Amino acid sequence: MPHVIHTTDITSQLAQAIASIGHDRLFILCDETTRRLCLPRIASLPGLDQATCITIPPTDTHKTLDTLAHVWEGLQAGGATRHSLLVNLGGGMVTDLGGFAASTFKRGIPYINVPTTLLAMVDASVGGKTGINFNGLKNEIGVFSDPRVVLLDTQFLRTLDHEGLCSGYAEMLKHGLISDAAHLRELLAWPLDDPTPQALEALGALVRESVAVKERIVEQDPHEQGLRKALNLGHTVGHAFESLALGGAHGLRPMLHGHAVAHGLVCELYLSCVKTGFPTAVMRQVVQFVRGHYGHLPITCDDYPALIALMRHDKKNTAGTINFTLLAGVGDLRLNQTASEEEIKEMLDFFREGA
Repeated sequence: MPHVIHTTDITSQLAQAIASIGHDRLFILCDETTRRLCLPRIASLPGLDQATCITIPPTDTHKTLDTLAHVWEGLQAGGATRHSLLVNLGGGMVTDLGGFAASTFKRGIPYINVPTTLLAMVDASVGGKTGINFNGLKNEIGVFSDPRVVLLDTQFLRTLDHEGLCSGYAEMLKHGLISDAAHLRELLAWPLDDPTPQALEALGALVRESVAVKERIVEQDPHEQGLRKALNLGHTVGHAFESLALGGAHGLRPMLHGHAVAHGLVCELYLSCVKTGFPTAVMRQVVQFVRGHYGHLPITCDDYPALIALMRHDKKNTAGTINFTLLAGVGDLRLNQTASEEEIKEMLDFFREGA
């Protein structure tokens, strides 16, 4: 497990983290957005002027083999050795792809994650999953590999737009659903659409609690043999939505991961009500929250075969059987659940028609 540090003094903590890891050369990976908005926050870091900065295009559409090769080329051109260190400064795309690049370059160099989006803070940067999208499928290629250190500074969220905030918040909702009712109530009450300065201050505590939920699960099951599958709630359908949109079906535009997960939660909570007895009242509360903050995804019946085919490609499946993580109640997990094609179509009907 990495050392996860919550801080409001990113420069000092990052300097300490870098100094604690023996290295010959320092590299920093940013995307174009974080190079402009976030790199200046660590500009006073000692030795930063000697570091090599590798910049990649932003958004998940560039989480590809070509971008990965660009990072490898940057490391190679900068003289990286097995004893070099990579700092990933960015959102989930940067931490996923950067972690994979570090884990495979010269059979692995150490890396540090400095997540700058809410999604990366509560999900992507913690847990050791790294990878890229491939042939239209989310995170198809990757490895489990922990960063040495993860530095969480919610001050970076001041640079995040509302769409990005919503993306990360969906993963926090998932953590609430798989942990306890009190945490879920806090999350459903937080003013996501119009956060005041006071609410943004309170967000730090919610982030800390959300990260702790994931850490507890990952510590018990680092390679997803059992309990860690809890973190896939909303993701079987969510990844299918994300991949469908990535392919531009019916004019859908690529969506942020968390938005796809939010829509996936609607579907899989409905399936939980039908198959494992999840309380309908709680499901409707969450559905109302998602509808209010994430809108509606305009899929049609014609999309069902493609969505089901994409679900069959999910990494949790065994022998082509679609696997879901469902709930019997808040925090009451039901792992390795299956559903018939007819049940999946009924779930998608519910999603299209609303609660």
